[in-house]
Amino acid sequence: MRIISGKYDYIQLRPPKSLPVRPTTDKTKESVFNVLKSYLAFEESEALDLFAGTGNMAFEFLSRGCPQVTAVEKDSKAVSFMRDTAKRYGVEELKVVKTDVFHFLEDTKVSFDVIFADPPYDMEGLRSIPELIFENGVLKDNGWLMIEHSKHHVLSDMDYFDEERKYGRTRISIFRK
Repeated sequence: MRIISGKYDYIQLRPPKSLPVRPTTDKTKESVFNVLKSYLAFEESEALDLFAGTGNMAFEFLSRGCPQVTAVEKDSKAVSFMRDTAKRYGVEELKVVKTDVFHFLEDTKVSFDVIFADPPYDMEGLRSIPELIFENGVLKDNGWLMIEHSKHHVLSDMDYFDEERKYGRTRISIFRK
């Protein structure tokens, strides 16, 4: 796993096999950033990475120029991996929050320009993620919410849904405010 582009494109992420994560593939990640780069000034955008796992997406946002990225993950080993990786490469703009994503979305008073969520594909309650984000003002006006999920979930009937992108068995549902 690697950072594809930007100031940290030399970073290779090599998480231990024991981490309970399913990282976003390079193909999907590259597609997500190809969509975003046409609409988003990364250097003026704060990003939120939910279910951050290895921090793959968070590091990519930082590499593309985001001044700060918040990564939310509840698994202790994954949190340690992200913090250790940031320290190893001198990445100071990454804020790692060890907590449950749903608690974070209910409690945060901060809003973001772009949010990427990559929950477990078999997670119940997937539809509550965009609901909590919009109800609690976690996404700024004109912001982007992108949720990675399996083809078995349908989110197109939800408020603020904009489009769905297909990458094999993976789907990215895009919401715009």
